[in-house]
Amino acid sequence: MHFLSDALEKYVSEHSENEPELLKELDRETNLKVLRPRMLSGHFQGRVLSMLSKLTSPKNILEIGTYTGYSAICLAEGLQKEGMLHTIDINEELYDFQKKYFEKSGYANQIKQYVGDALEIIPKIDTTFDLVFIDADKPNYGAYFDLVIDKMNSGGLILSDNVLWSGKVVEELDDKDFNTEALLAYNKKLKEDARVETVLLPIRDGLTMSRVL
Repeated sequence: MHFLSDALEKYVSEHSENEPELLKELDRETNLKVLRPRMLSGHFQGRVLSMLSKLTSPKNILEIGTYTGYSAICLAEGLQKEGMLHTIDINEELYDFQKKYFEKSGYANQIKQYVGDALEIIPKIDTTFDLVFIDADKPNYGAYFDLVIDKMNSGGLILSDNVLWSGKVVEELDDKDFNTEALLAYNKKLKEDARVETVLLPIRDGLTMSRVL
């Protein structure tokens, strides 16, 4: 489901901050060499992530789901000078691809890459976070939230991607559609959790902002 027409999406992009040249390059190479390039955040959402990070000015960021590193670079743009971004992905084959672009970005010294199961890695990261971006396997969104909520600083921001799931969240649920079922439960969880205040934005495939009280 497209929430905006192609013409409107083009207009929105053209009237938002320009996409950095490095990220254009990353986008092109992802589309040429990596499976499921649609997973890339892309120009508009990338600028949204960059803006939110700059507004938050985080010391520590956690990203769950690195993919090819586009969103990590966008988030790193708002890091404090001594800040650190921790990014986790289960696909070890993408590690070198990510690393190459992190080094080109100038943020390599502020980005720590992890490969493996985020459910096992997150408890081992001994720090608290000002900003978290959840963009990984949908059935575990609730579990990721439960792991990070007690690691959040007051006023911190949890961003959750793909929460509208191409509009499937308002369609009749297929009994075998475990991703949509998980997202429906997750969206309800965020709405009802008294520890956060939440706004769901219809940006791209749905981006939820949850501010920790």
